[in-house]
Amino acid sequence: MAVQQEQWISPEEYLAIDRASLDVKYEYDNGHMYAMAGGSRNHARIAMNLGTIVDAHLGDGPCRAFSSDVRVQVAEKKYYYPDVTVSCNPEDMTGDEDIIYSPRLVVEVLSPSTEARDRGKKFKAYQRCPSIEEYVLIRTEYQEVEIYNRQGDIWTYRQFGPGQKVELLSINLSIPIAALYRRTDVPEQEPE
Repeated sequence: MAVQQEQWISPEEYLAIDRASLDVKYEYDNGHMYAMAGGSRNHARIAMNLGTIVDAHLGDGPCRAFSSDVRVQVAEKKYYYPDVTVSCNPEDMTGDEDIIYSPRLVVEVLSPSTEARDRGKKFKAYQRCPSIEEYVLIRTEYQEVEIYNRQGDIWTYRQFGPGQKVELLSINLSIPIAALYRRTDVPEQEPE
């Protein structure tokens, strides 16, 4: 969850501030820093469920899953902390220990305070990042997963609900939606 702070700073200043911060993480977007607020139990559980499933699926292969503790650089002046990220680039496994430069799969677990930004500015930035093949949005108010896939210069959209299997094409993984929402109290249908 992000709360905007009105500051214009360089990427280098941002990295120094964020790395020195012990209790707050910041995202960075063209000179602006955004303090990341804590999430709900459902948000954390969904991210953990997906991260665990993806990590087990990837095994000891060339791709690796990362949690929101690792920042992702999607452009020269854009650093985000997605809930789950997968990279298959060997360069992301060495060097800077806290930045992913070539994400393949990016997942944001939505919350009311971040949904507009995740669907707006962040989605546009993710679309412009050439390594990203798939962008996943997971709701916390009810069981729904939306996926955008890059096919050349075109992005396709798919939506999944209760009883369906979520297909992550970028890593060849199919997950029952119930597994994503396991041990949460997220209702199957949108509350009326």
